Amino acid sequence: MLGTLSLYVDWRQVLDVGATPHGTRQITYIKGGKFEGPKLDGTVLPGGGDWFIRRADQMVEVDVRCVLRTSDSQLIYCRFSGVNEMTTDVAIKSMTGQSVDSSQYYFRVTVAVETGAKKYAWLNRIVAVGTGDLTPAGVEYKVYMVL
Repeated sequence: MLGTLSLYVDWRQVLDVGATPHGTRQITYIKGGKFEGPKLDGTVLPGGGDWFIRRADQMVEVDVRCVLRTSDSQLIYCRFSGVNEMTTDVAIKSMTGQSVDSSQYYFRVTVAVETGAKKYAWLNRIVAVGTGDLTPAGVEYKVYMVL
């Protein structure tokens, strides 16, 4: 496993763009977070977000973008793309800070990473996938490097 990444999301600030040709567009703001793994750790900077689309079939297409600051002050850009399938009831529980068991939804992502930091340049050459878990504070991703 590459590591875990916890995003603290402000569910009170969901921007509802409305019904678009692609589906219902909503945007959430990332307040911050943390990440840790065997090769790196640090914090998630505030200001990222999830520009997600709720499709007509109720699937959610995830489009998360955030910036990580490692414990040695290097910056890493991350983008998560994927799908999240859940009932309306599960979505409401999640957005109101209630715990939801991960068996009640399907949440998978691919992860793209970029950095100019020489120490972490190996991240520019990997393929990574992950699972998303809804938490009362936001979302926790478990990220795996594909070998």
